[in-house]
Amino acid sequence: MGNLKSEPNEGKPYRESLDYLYSLQKFGMIFGLEKVEGILKAIGNPHEALSTIHVGGTNGKGSTAAMMASILEKEGYRVGLYTSPHLVRFTERIQVNGEEIAEEEVASLTDWMRERIEAAGVSPPFTFFDFTTAMALSYFNQKVVDLAILEVGLGGRLDSTNVVTPLLSMVTNISRDHEDVLGRGILRIAREKAGIIKQGRPFITAATQPRVLRLFSDRCRELGAPFYRVGKEFQYRTVGPGRLDYEGRHWKLWNVELGLRGSYQMRNAATALGAIEVLEELGYRISVEAIMEGLRTVRWPARLETISSAPKVVVDGAHNPAGVESLREALKEGPPYRRLILLVGIMKDKPFQSMLRTLSPLADHIILSRPSIERAAAPHRLWKAMGENRGKAEVVEDLREAIERGLSMTEEGDLFCITGSLYTAGEALSYFESRRGS
Repeated sequence: MGNLKSEPNEGKPYRESLDYLYSLQKFGMIFGLEKVEGILKAIGNPHEALSTIHVGGTNGKGSTAAMMASILEKEGYRVGLYTSPHLVRFTERIQVNGEEIAEEEVASLTDWMRERIEAAGVSPPFTFFDFTTAMALSYFNQKVVDLAILEVGLGGRLDSTNVVTPLLSMVTNISRDHEDVLGRGILRIAREKAGIIKQGRPFITAATQPRVLRLFSDRCRELGAPFYRVGKEFQYRTVGPGRLDYEGRHWKLWNVELGLRGSYQMRNAATALGAIEVLEELGYRISVEAIMEGLRTVRWPARLETISSAPKVVVDGAHNPAGVESLREALKEGPPYRRLILLVGIMKDKPFQSMLRTLSPLADHIILSRPSIERAAAPHRLWKAMGENRGKAEVVEDLREAIERGLSMTEEGDLFCITGSLYTAGEALSYFESRRGS
């Protein structure tokens, strides 16, 4: 997935590279690994030299990957992190030790890759995600990372990232999302995500549904892959706001402080800790100090992120029913507020009626808007879906105007929450960045 908005302060070569990359979006989603494998072969198969961790799941992939990266960086490893979509800048997708790829490196890599791809006779259609995944793998190889953590873009089995043979694979959880692509029902979705399980390589999941766990267990047995579960081999309990105790196969950690807000992040943290414990079993040294400091200082944008304290503004990228349910619980459990003002922009291919039904009872006032992307649902469609809660909602088509409307309404003691999509969250972050820079 890409962000079609232009990016600030970009030089001409970088802008031309983005124009080329975004032009690939016209091909949409092309499922299968043939094209990305052709691109990788043309540029020397950089993924074959990398030690990788592959992270799938419906929600929590990015947060879990960021936690692992933070811990490993604190231990002194050189860590590549590839995630999607980006919120404000394309360069967010590809990082080494928390530092985004430079615009100049995007431009030079794009030119070099295009030359090699054309010379090898690999012709479009291939997708934006095929190309950017290959770019990330090449960049990590050039930067000689010790470990590369790759977030699945969509599904797993046919996702462009599934070209790697990782040290271990992970699926954070399974819920209904992208059913038009992955298939209807939890088991079909789980089957697609199980496609990242590899022969003999450990697999970790925090999924809870018995049928899903049986499917994962059977697949691991077929492939001789060690199978680990959060809640069984890796256990945790919340001991206070942002704190958990963890007990794994060998480790016991008490009162671990987590830098990400929301009770749902506790399970993500336990998943990350399970993966780190398996890595240690594979020979990677990781100290308790690195674990504690890595989790305490981890940052991941637009996940219950406070971007203004006066007025109090929180941005959350909840973009499916499970995500908004987690947000609802976090708002109920979090610091008290006088009034809740919600700004919501949702993609039209999401079940926005159920998402609005989950969030709207909490709100005192709701502003319905849309980010600048064709996939966004028209705000008037959201308003019609509100049912009995329409009386507390208004439509403001332009997202910047909607943010300004929400800020004007937010008084001392109120909470202004912007949510519904990572695209909505990204444009909100960009808005507040521009305000700080002006």
